[in-house]
Amino acid sequence: MNYNDIPAENLLKIKTLGQLKAAGYEPQSVKQELRQNLIRKLQQKEDIFPGIWGYEETVIPDMQRAILSMHHINLLGLRGQAKTRIARQMIDLLDEYIPVVQGSELNDDPMHPISRYAKDLVHEHGDDTPIGWLHRDERYTEKLATPDVSVADLIGDADPIKAATMKLPYSDERVIHFGLIPRSHRGIFVINELPDLQARIQVSLFNILQEGDIQIRGFKVRMPLDIQFVFTANPEDYTNRGSIVTPLKDRIDSQIITHYPKSIETGKKITRQEAHVKDGQEHAVKTNELVGDLIEQVAFEARESEYVDPKSGVSARLTISAYENLLSAAERRALLNGEKTTYVRVADFLNTIPAVTGKVELVYEGEQEGAGHVAQVLMGKAIRTQFLKYFPDPDKAKKSKQGNPYKAVTAWFGDGNTVDILSDASAADYKKALLKVPGLEALIEKHQPEAKGEEKLFMMEFALHGLAEHSQLSKNKLATGLQFKDLLSGMFSMPTFGEEEEEDF
Repeated sequence: MNYNDIPAENLLKIKTLGQLKAAGYEPQSVKQELRQNLIRKLQQKEDIFPGIWGYEETVIPDMQRAILSMHHINLLGLRGQAKTRIARQMIDLLDEYIPVVQGSELNDDPMHPISRYAKDLVHEHGDDTPIGWLHRDERYTEKLATPDVSVADLIGDADPIKAATMKLPYSDERVIHFGLIPRSHRGIFVINELPDLQARIQVSLFNILQEGDIQIRGFKVRMPLDIQFVFTANPEDYTNRGSIVTPLKDRIDSQIITHYPKSIETGKKITRQEAHVKDGQEHAVKTNELVGDLIEQVAFEARESEYVDPKSGVSARLTISAYENLLSAAERRALLNGEKTTYVRVADFLNTIPAVTGKVELVYEGEQEGAGHVAQVLMGKAIRTQFLKYFPDPDKAKKSKQGNPYKAVTAWFGDGNTVDILSDASAADYKKALLKVPGLEALIEKHQPEAKGEEKLFMMEFALHGLAEHSQLSKNKLATGLQFKDLLSGMFSMPTFGEEEEEDF
């Protein structure tokens, strides 16, 4: 039987070097291993990077080409673009188990040992050298680059305690305390946020990437390390803390550019996959596709906003956190009103502001406006954009020969009527408030006839918000919700002395 065809349970029964040789084992580098397993998965039409959406035609093919080329890889992109997740999924391209010299610090290959310990053990015991097995999960090491990372952390240093205890000179290899990189021999080593690593530390990686060996304090240590390096980095013009030094960048074989989702649908897949829906929320809160579209649209609007720093990016974590907040807002309302189930509302979407404010870096103008106001502006733009996918453009509707479909609604408000939509209103009060607007229910029945029951009420609320964003109505903030009124009355009404000033948005 071919060694590669031996089941894992039989491999684990191999305990000595002699048995390993008899099984037909031949050493191969970690890059060869990744390449061979990728070839097999491609031939069998397996999903190589499951759960990574939006990269099917861009990043994933680039990753596959880099692995087939046996390259060190740098994933370059803004925050929240699944760079680390992709690196972690490379574990699945490793063999389930590999043999190591029992007790070796550096995961030495029994047929090709590199450490003094393993070489001495193999020399002493020969085919009786004890063998251990290392699972693929133990062959992945990840280090976040921070300014305090030292060469000793990554590569190693002479240990004076070892030297004193073993009565050895510093020139002896056995006094070295190995760092993370040598201990990752025969595995995948990931450095996140590479530009944050000090330049002098980056220089220490030159030999490892080019020659595959390490140097510690001038010792004549020749250790041909076998490591698949993966780096992640933000674009250099974003971080002020440092950059990738040119010679190191030159030694990284493939630089792969990541990106944000290019469509609302892709964004929703990522959000629904990553959001942590708590026990009970899934059954207590009913949602629809539109509210998911609104959340994703906020991220798209933020990436184009003049208030948001484009060099920082808008992480996918914004939409994930916002979706979790949305469900919690609806759940809280149901709990307050003693309702077992509830349907999401546009008000719940607007209550996700805390999930937005901490996820966007503002340029100077945005800082002047304030994070909360910028979040409200982004949400308003999201409603405005999505509104046109469900209803006629109000600006064009005024000139339509078929008549203005919003006339009955706007005329009622024009007569001085108002409607309050409170965030924590019960289902009955919410329904009553919406149904008192003449023409609103008919508008939904005409343009969204498939919406029934609670979904129809959601669309009615959405229509009011859409008309306000298209300057057909005025939308004013209350202490616990919103008030819709005629646009002109909203513009000219002034708060009386002693009353809390209401903010339009």
